[in-house]
Amino acid sequence: MNWIIVGLGNPDKEYEGTRHNVGKDFVEVLKDKLPKKAKVAELNVYMNSSGGPIKKLVSSKKAAEQLVVVHDELDMPLGRVKISFGSSAGGHNGVKSIEKALKTRDYVRVRVGISPSTPSGKLKRPDAEKITDFVLGKFKPAEQEKLKKARKVVAEALELIVTEGRETAQTQINSL
Repeated sequence: MNWIIVGLGNPDKEYEGTRHNVGKDFVEVLKDKLPKKAKVAELNVYMNSSGGPIKKLVSSKKAAEQLVVVHDELDMPLGRVKISFGSSAGGHNGVKSIEKALKTRDYVRVRVGISPSTPSGKLKRPDAEKITDFVLGKFKPAEQEKLKKARKVVAEALELIVTEGRETAQTQINSL
């Protein structure tokens, strides 16, 4: 069983290292370490219009179940990783584009938290009028350690999905 793994992000150099490019950046770093059952798609498109190109890789709703999309998640604290399947896009326009093109939510998402949190772990989501600047902003040096740990968890998640299946990966990763 082959898997298609896509990391969402924007192609221009100005977006490198931004919160919104976490999915693309993580997949680029990890692509050579993935099992042979995974095909990593490199699409040079903007995140919010990624559905069309992904549709060219995914031929049916059944085939969509073998799609893994790695992306940033504003509604989770920085560094938290969660696997979901069949869930709503929430406010994520890249995910909305994919759902619209594929006409299904039934694909795997590896969500990587990008929002700050309090010392007790409570999410501190940016104010609505500041969200665009926040997600297009670069990570601060103090955030790099959490990103490094998240990258390891994403690598583990992708390997588990491809070798053991989505359910096993969800059980192990979502409990971290």
